[in-house]
Amino acid sequence: MKLFKKILVANRGEIAVRVMKTAKKLGIATVAIYSEVDKESLHVSFADESYCIGEVELSDTYLNIGKIIDVAKRYGCDAVHPGYGFMAENSQFVNECNKAGIVFIGPNTESMRIMGNKIEARNFVKTLNVPLTEGITGTVETLISAAKTIAFPLLVKAAAGGGGKGMRIVYSESELAEAIESTSREAKSYFGDETVYIEKFIEEPRHIEIQVLGDNFGNVIHLFERECSLQRRYQKIIEESPSPTLTPEVRHKMGEAAVTIGKAIGYNNAGTIEFLVDKDLNFYFLEMNTRIQVEHPVTEMVTGIDIVEEQIHIAAGNQLRLKQEDVKQNGHSIECRIYAEDPSNNFLPSPGKMFLYKTPTIPDIRIETGIAKSTEIKSFFDPMICKLIVWDNNRDLATKKMINALHEFVIHGIKTNITYLIALLQNESFIQNTISTKFCDQYTPLIIEGINKEKNDIPAHVPLIAYSLYTLNNKDIQERKHYSDEHNIWNIIGYWREVMQIKILFAEKEYYIGIECPKKNEYTFNIEGKIYHATLKENSEGKLAFYMEEFFYTTYISEDTKGNAFLSCHSHIFNLLRKDILSKDYSVFRLEDFVEDTNTITSPMPGKVIKISVNEGDELKKGEVLIIIEAMKMENRIFATKNCKIQKVNVKVGDMVESSTGLITLE
Repeated sequence: MKLFKKILVANRGEIAVRVMKTAKKLGIATVAIYSEVDKESLHVSFADESYCIGEVELSDTYLNIGKIIDVAKRYGCDAVHPGYGFMAENSQFVNECNKAGIVFIGPNTESMRIMGNKIEARNFVKTLNVPLTEGITGTVETLISAAKTIAFPLLVKAAAGGGGKGMRIVYSESELAEAIESTSREAKSYFGDETVYIEKFIEEPRHIEIQVLGDNFGNVIHLFERECSLQRRYQKIIEESPSPTLTPEVRHKMGEAAVTIGKAIGYNNAGTIEFLVDKDLNFYFLEMNTRIQVEHPVTEMVTGIDIVEEQIHIAAGNQLRLKQEDVKQNGHSIECRIYAEDPSNNFLPSPGKMFLYKTPTIPDIRIETGIAKSTEIKSFFDPMICKLIVWDNNRDLATKKMINALHEFVIHGIKTNITYLIALLQNESFIQNTISTKFCDQYTPLIIEGINKEKNDIPAHVPLIAYSLYTLNNKDIQERKHYSDEHNIWNIIGYWREVMQIKILFAEKEYYIGIECPKKNEYTFNIEGKIYHATLKENSEGKLAFYMEEFFYTTYISEDTKGNAFLSCHSHIFNLLRKDILSKDYSVFRLEDFVEDTNTITSPMPGKVIKISVNEGDELKKGEVLIIIEAMKMENRIFATKNCKIQKVNVKVGDMVESSTGLITLE
């Protein structure tokens, strides 16, 4: 059986590491490429060899065909694996690999050409009698005119789009022109093709996809389905297999349709046929992704098949090692995508420095990630931090295992969607499987309200006592109080009965906390006249566990450079600050550091200016768009928060800006 000697992975982050793991399992050497901002990333150190190919811009690094091919040739790679995104569906890159005598681990360019353009894919699939939604393509004028023949709502889509990018739902004619313009602009930015089309939008659909494998000998099989209906911004956040929606009959028909499409285009690697399924279980072809998918692990967990391994075997020229009857579904798997984003603020990406990164220790789970420790999440890339995958015998058990694992997943310093994912999995609609792709859009405000209520229901004395125990048993904090003891204050003063007092800022209120320690690890706290008894059980690597009034609490605590503490309790994060000690950098806490200059508009995060909608002297009303910043593969519109007049525009289109950059000055 033929295999490769050395593979260059033309990607970054979790998928690069994922591919390298399988390559190493097969005894194949791996080569990583990286941009300067990625030099500390896990995929760089995980590979056998790593080479920097540029600074920051994607066009100079992960999208630079010439540089990638040059590295592959120079260091003796006989194959390239593209992962997903970047070069995964770029036929020009495939052609350049072929010219260089390097095997592209993916499908042939003809399959990629047909399925890479959604308009052409629809026309092709229509000839196979696979169901489709009604759709129209053409110029902007044609689309606006033709839209009158299809009932709203409509879906405006980039012809070359994918990964949830280049899509807008339009509910009225007045919204259509702007939706076409913004979708076209986004399509040109991400895919190099501004062509868009419109199609009928199916209300409350399910998003269900079929994994296929094909070889170079005409064999195509499917590995059953994945349910991917829980989405935000058209991107999936929870996937599962098998789908709890499908009947055996519909599952069989969808599998047959996917194999029919695969055979018709001569498909010869791993790919995914995506379908929309309506409330009556009618299914409609949506698109084909000619690459490995983000959510492929759930299929691997229930079938026991390493899809990346099959990709490598197929690309090396081997026949499929599996027949359709060999593929079975066993148990249930769920994947959650953990993002650096703020669900309470329209899922705005949240790049920044982590102060704690702690993964679950539950057995039989799988974590796909591109990081191994607390690090900085950059704004140049997609905000996904990692994927958490679980398997169990059935959906109910898998759901419970996932919730437990998420409770143990702790990230401090940036916003994440962890509590939001827990709330989704605990939601009755998920449990009863009455969701659709619109679920997050419709119910996120209620979900956020429930999350906030749950957090507010945690009594204030719980985080206060946890943080007090942490500060009293933390060497660094005690050194900042100018004590020279090795571990904690009690080593100096003994376990005394005289009450000491500390001051903590919590929830915009200062608390004076009286503390007595009659025995080692046993404490009595006086908070606003109420007495609490606590016993410290564990304090290591950010984890602090204690008994209090017969209840057991597990918390996780970290600090930033100013001494501000992040404390996780039941997956909710609280912020606290000892007011009677110096901060880590000994700087002075100033209120003005946190007061916003309301006449200066700044970016919500580091990014790139892609559109300026105002000129100096313009008068705007509250809610009008000032500027659009691109960050983490997302267009972020910055709106006027009040009626205003533009005094000065401080940036231009194409500028890279930081979150502190003054973009626009108002009079």
